[in-house]
Amino acid sequence: METPKHHIFVCASFRTDGEAKGMCAKKGSSAFLPYIENEILDRGIDAQITAAGCMKMCDNGPVMVIYPENVWYGGVETEDAVDEIMDALEDGNTADAYRLNP
Repeated sequence: METPKHHIFVCASFRTDGEAKGMCAKKGSSAFLPYIENEILDRGIDAQITAAGCMKMCDNGPVMVIYPENVWYGGVETEDAVDEIMDALEDGNTADAYRLNP
């Protein structure tokens, strides 16, 4: 199996004991995982999605990071936000309205 071109991490606020706490979990970030997975498949984007432990960016949650680009997104609270980020990824751009890092 080849490695994917992109790896998308979504903060699910897991702590070391496995319990989901924090802003991302409270704002339902885990509920977006199936939606993002379907978007990846529907668009034919070569990507893998992973639910991640706390990314320590609670003030900006829910948080999503795309590698290898190292692009951090915050405030990913709606399907529209996910769509905008996926559109940008598909086009080789970034969704600046949600981008956290320069």
